[in-house]
Amino acid sequence: MRALVLYCHPKPESFTAAVRDVVIGRLQAAGAEIRLRDLYQRGFDPLLSAEEHRAYERTPDNRARVQEDCDDLLWADTLIFVYPTWWYGLPAMLKGWLDRALVPEIAFMMPKREGDTIRPGLTHITRLGVFTTCGASRWLTFAVGAPGKRTLMRGLGWLLAPRARKVFAVHYLMDSSTAASRARHLRRVAARMDRLISTKAPLPVPVHGEARA
Repeated sequence: MRALVLYCHPKPESFTAAVRDVVIGRLQAAGAEIRLRDLYQRGFDPLLSAEEHRAYERTPDNRARVQEDCDDLLWADTLIFVYPTWWYGLPAMLKGWLDRALVPEIAFMMPKREGDTIRPGLTHITRLGVFTTCGASRWLTFAVGAPGKRTLMRGLGWLLAPRARKVFAVHYLMDSSTAASRARHLRRVAARMDRLISTKAPLPVPVHGEARA
């Protein structure tokens, strides 16, 4: 298993970091090869420039500024996102990564005739995991339409292998969370990870602190 983990949070002491640690721990327990990409630590520029936009459909010119990310996507058979939900969607840093790294001929194939749509390009990726936190309640998030979840689980998910295994876990109401609710969520993350990677190893009890998303 070759797992690409996209982590996006500005604070190293966040609860999202604790979620990341559980994800990495389960991957290590399964013997997976791991590439962890911390977008904030890396200082990733989420801005799609005019120059990049002009080259967006020209291969391989469209890879020039994001070659490392394209190489990661071509290497991975498992793709995992760990991030906080802000304004019901993805943080700008992570959305910018999608805009810049998921280029034609890597993530998808451009239409060839009038009336055609794009075709999936990441069909070598057979597992998708999405782990997030959300300040809003479950009902409010779904009333708004849960755009962050839809973008990754449906939009990106459609570009993967046809029967890719997918898991999703979110801690709602993070602003009023408790140590007990956060501990339960870390156990949920561990269980979803084991479902994703189909390991039979026993679940450890995650170590958790008081950090909030």
